[in-house]
Order: sequence, then C-alpha cells, then structure tokens
Amino acid sequence: MSPRTGRPTDNPKRHETRIRMSDDDVYKLNFIAEKLSMTKADVIRKGIDELYKSVK
Repeated sequence: MSPRTGRPTDNPKRHETRIRMSDDDVYKLNFIAEKLSMTKADVIRKGIDELYKSVK
C-alpha cells in the first residue's frame, strides 16, 4: 500500500476536536464564514488566534 499523498504543508493539521454548538452559534459561524468567504474551520482558527493574542 502506498503512503498517503497530497499537497505538502508546513503546518499539518493532525488534531481533531468535536464541539457541541447551539443553533444560534451555528448560524453565527455560517454567517461569518459566508460573509468573509472563509471555511468554518478557518473562522474558528482565526477566533482562537484573536483570543490568544488578547489574553497573552
């Protein structure tokens, strides 16, 4: 069996997290992702980065 192939990256995403969200949270996430033309995962990552910067 051949190894996995794909586009190489300098920042591999090796971890997966599941969260429970309210309907309101899902609506907000979808709204932001659509308005900013971003994926939902990218919106979440950006939110984490912004909060990390403000706490640090």
